[in-house]
Amino acid sequence: MTLQDHRVVLLGGTSGIGLATAQLAAAQGATVIVASSNPESVKAALGALPASAAGEAVDLTDPAAVRAFFAGLDPFDHLVYTAGEALTFLEAGSMDLAQARQAFELRYFGALGAVSAAVPKLRAGGSVVLTTGAAGDRPGPGWSVAASICGAMDSLTRALAVELAPLRVNAVKPGVVRTPMWRGGIDYDEAAQHLPVGRVGEPEDIAAAYVYLMNQPYATGSIVSVDGGHVLV
Repeated sequence: MTLQDHRVVLLGGTSGIGLATAQLAAAQGATVIVASSNPESVKAALGALPASAAGEAVDLTDPAAVRAFFAGLDPFDHLVYTAGEALTFLEAGSMDLAQARQAFELRYFGALGAVSAAVPKLRAGGSVVLTTGAAGDRPGPGWSVAASICGAMDSLTRALAVELAPLRVNAVKPGVVRTPMWRGGIDYDEAAQHLPVGRVGEPEDIAAAYVYLMNQPYATGSIVSVDGGHVLV
């Protein structure tokens, strides 16, 4: 399986899992276009990608900006959405509902808006790969908002797979991964002790799942877990 001559748009593709996915897709021959809200992050990502790559700073919570971004693109084969901010841990007894709503803006509504804007530009035989998370299946204390977002993304993936067929829509469900998104929210060494694989994930571990789903022509509505066994313990 290869992405040779495919065009892949990665929203959130400038750091962590998204950048690792962009690098792996490029290594398989894809032309990658990355976007995030941080211009400096976009610049740094382009320095780590082949010269054929392109990038743009886009506020993914602004529907008009997202529509303008896709309107300016040539047709492409795959949309990957990995955008997210630091995980939101909120206790139910002291819940800041404004913060809880804000957490949905980028991870859920940003993904939904991106798919809506991207559909007219996606080529036949293409795919969308979204991002959910293991918190939806095995949450911990303070994870009610994060788990709710993951549950919503699971359902969105399956619903879009039906609505947008024959375009394929899948999702990757990471566990604890050593990225800026988790930094400060969890002790990696302690988490590793509880995982069957004995370590937390690296961005490259998760990137392989996104590239697999882009390459796999018979998968749609699938949610691929890459969590080190998080749901088992």
